[in-house]
Amino acid sequence: MPTGVHLRDVRQQLFQAAERVLLRDGPNALTSRAVTAEADVAKGVLHRHFTDFDAFLAELVQDRIARLKDQSAILEASAGTRTVPENVVDALTELFDPVSVALTSLVFFRDELRTRLRRPGDGLPFLAEAREMLSSYLTAERAQGRIAADAKVDSLALSLIGASHLHFAGRPRHTLPDETELEKLVQTTMADVLQRKLL
Repeated sequence: MPTGVHLRDVRQQLFQAAERVLLRDGPNALTSRAVTAEADVAKGVLHRHFTDFDAFLAELVQDRIARLKDQSAILEASAGTRTVPENVVDALTELFDPVSVALTSLVFFRDELRTRLRRPGDGLPFLAEAREMLSSYLTAERAQGRIAADAKVDSLALSLIGASHLHFAGRPRHTLPDETELEKLVQTTMADVLQRKLL
């Protein structure tokens, strides 16, 4: 590896390599050797920048979680535009891209990784932050009267995230659900709060 390469560049190079391995070969194939080979760097490079492989994986997931902050801000700003289900469908489609689905499986099956990432009482990392994103958006829509005033937004967000994750994760790798199926799922989950706001 050339000398003088900035630490951040190396980390991003390794993260991108890990994502490619996840997409191509799945979570079970994600090893430090596979990542460094994919990144075309020496085997010791990963361990020079991370204490161990689980530390690398934790930062990989945290990097993906950090992206949710931008997505959350954009989603919350969309409150009051188009329809609530349309905004939710778009958010879920972006949220559950193939890399995120694969990372969620990785977190679920690696106890040490889950322990490093978990905040007390928050549930599964990444999905917990995704729930918070949807909850904030639905709170904004409730304030504008576009869903029922007594809507339990935290429970609704949890239902949407859980059902959507199962919907996306249950597909063969690299395939996305038909958009109409996701629209139906969202409409069904939100039917009560959408209908009651009209009463």
